[in-house]
Amino acid sequence: MSEKNRKILSGAPKAKIALEAVKEHKTMNETAQEYSVHPTQSGLCKKALLENAGDLFGVKRSSKAVNPKTDSERLYVTAGYRKMNDK
Repeated sequence: MSEKNRKILSGAPKAKIALEAVKEHKTMNETAQEYSVHPTQSGLCKKALLENAGDLFGVKRSSKAVNPKTDSERLYVTAGYRKMNDK
């Protein structure tokens, strides 16, 4: 019996497979055949995308920490003024 090498996919191809599967323009078998993977793998990619999609949009972004001294210096330089301490 011949041994087949397993195809190890990175994140980008899995994402493409999952998006194709979610669109449902093609059957799972057609999508799997297009990307040369097993139909089960195509289904697993779709399932992972649907389960983890909420995490992508659920993260709250925090504002950047602003150093007041640096920020005011930048504004003075932009406006063309020198600080009182600088002569």
